[in-house]
Amino acid sequence: MSTIAQVDEAVDQEYVATVGRIAKEAAAPNAVEVDREGRFPVETFDALKEAGALSALVPTDLGGAGVSLRAVSQACLLLGRACGSSGLIFAMHHIQVATLVRHREPGSWFDGHLRSVVSEQRLIASVTSEVGTGGNMGMSIAAAEYQGDGTVTFEKQAPTVSYGEHADDLLITLRRGADADGSDQVLVLADREQRRMELTGTWDPLGMRGTCSPGFVVRGTVPEEQVLTTAFAIVSSASMVPISHVLWSHVWLGIATEAFERARAFVRASARRKPGEALPIANELSKVLGELNLLRAEVRSALTEFLEIADEPDYEQLGRLGVQLRFNTLKTATSTQAPRVCQDAMAVCGIVGFKNDTPFSIGRQLRDAMSGCLMVANDRIHETNASLLLIAKEV
Repeated sequence: MSTIAQVDEAVDQEYVATVGRIAKEAAAPNAVEVDREGRFPVETFDALKEAGALSALVPTDLGGAGVSLRAVSQACLLLGRACGSSGLIFAMHHIQVATLVRHREPGSWFDGHLRSVVSEQRLIASVTSEVGTGGNMGMSIAAAEYQGDGTVTFEKQAPTVSYGEHADDLLITLRRGADADGSDQVLVLADREQRRMELTGTWDPLGMRGTCSPGFVVRGTVPEEQVLTTAFAIVSSASMVPISHVLWSHVWLGIATEAFERARAFVRASARRKPGEALPIANELSKVLGELNLLRAEVRSALTEFLEIADEPDYEQLGRLGVQLRFNTLKTATSTQAPRVCQDAMAVCGIVGFKNDTPFSIGRQLRDAMSGCLMVANDRIHETNASLLLIAKEV
């Protein structure tokens, strides 16, 4: 089993510094245009690919750098602070890479594919949502159809596919076969040549506009070897759900941090104009810092807790109900707290924070942060938690 918790300090520091530079030089300067035009942050991802940053979690025996999840999490924060859409796409890609790294069979086709992620810096997106499932990622209607000639075909109606048209590969949830129950799922990887995407919707949202996430009908034919043999139920509890919530929460923390820093810059500018005067907004800024620190503490503690058990044999701890509750509540808590920090920071700045054309504008950060509660809807997670709380021995 490959590790994502083991840390090489030098490798991690170099990686975080590289992504931090890209966040400042490529993501931040283009963030307003990406948001305004609702376009993919091509400058950010061109720079990330050139730096080899998309293969961070691929282990060294497959040609990767062996960067830890802690470093990737910090990179998500830095990119999220510069451009929410860039940070979220970066996080979602690494969720897919981590899934393949942790759940492939060593020596399988997926080893070679991960090597190509290193050499070609392939961008991977997921297709887990599906029309007709009510937003339940643990259920599929579309099935993997085995053709008897060593290939598998599929057709899936997805209400959203984030950056799907820009991704080299899609990792798709399907029923294991035509006769399988909806909860008996597998993951199938399809590259550009193996899939066809029929656009079924538009993408003109309030925030996270650069993620480019309209709906598609996704059809394809792949060799059977591109079906991940590990059941999706195991993949979901051991990797996809907790890693998603850990990395997403770092993006939201980055967005909230930028909102706070803009408010702090406004207060400092006000203090320079009125030296020696008491500033009530400075007191309000202190309250926002308290809210930000609560968010920061939750995000950091959850990362530490995940890394303590991430590489246990058979992911025993990650299958426990109390642990599932922990990472479910990480998502609901942080996706609620981040927009609160942004809104309170905007209140400190007043009209100059509300306007889009000032150095203290917080509109984009607030709109991007508001998307968090809708990404796997918080109401659905609370519904799941309510059931788990009735049977979990420890929480």
